[in-house]
Amino acid sequence: MFKKLAQKNKKFDLCYAEERTLVFLRALGENLCVLYFNGRMLQPMKQALQNLKSGLIEVPEVPAPIARPGFALVRTAASLISAGTERLSVEAGQKGLVGRAVDQPSLVKQVINRARTEGILTTIDAVRSKLGSLNALGYSAAGRVIEIGEGVSEFQEGDRVACAGVGYASHAEVLSVPKNLCARLPDKVGFNSAAFGTVGAIALQGVRLAEPTLGEAVVVIGLGLIGQITVQLLKANGCRVFGIDLESKRIELARQFGADSGCAPDDDAKPRVMEWSRGRGADAVLITAATESNQPIELAGEISRQKGRVVVVGAVGLNIPRKPYFDRELTFK
Repeated sequence: MFKKLAQKNKKFDLCYAEERTLVFLRALGENLCVLYFNGRMLQPMKQALQNLKSGLIEVPEVPAPIARPGFALVRTAASLISAGTERLSVEAGQKGLVGRAVDQPSLVKQVINRARTEGILTTIDAVRSKLGSLNALGYSAAGRVIEIGEGVSEFQEGDRVACAGVGYASHAEVLSVPKNLCARLPDKVGFNSAAFGTVGAIALQGVRLAEPTLGEAVVVIGLGLIGQITVQLLKANGCRVFGIDLESKRIELARQFGADSGCAPDDDAKPRVMEWSRGRGADAVLITAATESNQPIELAGEISRQKGRVVVVGAVGLNIPRKPYFDRELTFK
């Protein structure tokens, strides 16, 4: 219906605020037009979106979501910006078609394969449609429930909650979040602290996958926000922790949080880790870095002990070198 309306009226441009929410029409060069959904007028709200064609960040007015079965509507009080993950997403969007093709050859292969099976014109239309869309940013927020959908009995209006999920806990005034991605807040936890909940959960899941035991030597590569939380969780688990990061101030911060030692990746990291681990290598390596480089994956293989574990938590290059991982029988998660 929306596509037909947009085609008939050239004043409108078809845009996407969020694939899981609603399609909306925006007047070119004018204010957002009023839309109705199932006889209900959609209220406008502000949302941070990235234009995939230009790579620019916009904060347009878009229709606020409505309550759906199994979902809760949350008015945002605090939304966390993930400096690593979101920075990579924004930078990738600003590189243009050639830059993206160089950085993501797998996507080029997908386009070629689709052209072979569906035809060039259909593929071009699909690519143009994707580039013309707006990408929602953010995945960790907190706020107050303002409405619940059918089948939601865990929450009620007025509840203070933490929210999680890409495409759900976005940087927007009102969020539509599945009930299983909401958690009620204790009375003593404020919204600003609760907005970090998803990041803490990501770090915790990485530690769980690593399955550390008391006294093990664990290396954390990437000491950003998630890396710093990971260091603290590992120390609480009784592990010895070595931190690796490009920035010396992050290494020092990790030491303050309990890391036993640390260094930069280019600062003779392998011999430093081997000396620290008494010649055995790391029992487990958690990669919490955010980079398109393959260096963290390569370094993890070099510093791991025989039958060690490597867990990728951050967004990094995944061209795994076969020899160190195969020769040492490393477990990769």
